[in-house]
Amino acid sequence: MMIAVLADSESAAGYRLAGLRVTVAGDAAEARDALVRMVQEGAYALIAVSSALLPDPYQAVKREMQGKDLPLLLPVPSPIVAAGDGEDAREYLRRLMIATMGYDVKL
Repeated sequence: MMIAVLADSESAAGYRLAGLRVTVAGDAAEARDALVRMVQEGAYALIAVSSALLPDPYQAVKREMQGKDLPLLLPVPSPIVAAGDGEDAREYLRRLMIATMGYDVKL
């Protein structure tokens, strides 16, 4: 069983450099279709999904996951912020660091 990542094109290179199998999606609909295929393949133990594409990957493939223990679906933070929410990438990263480390780091 393998580990895979479902990410946007900007984040994909970093995951590939880490040696992970990466599937690229441009939007939420494309990401859902790709995730359904990955779950149905049954070749993955863990699929990390960019939260910018699918904030709740389990809900996106709930029907396909019925009766399956694997793969584990892991939403991972992404610096790519959805357009129109009024928050820039720097502010997003600042909030993420506060939530993760417990304190603010000036960027």
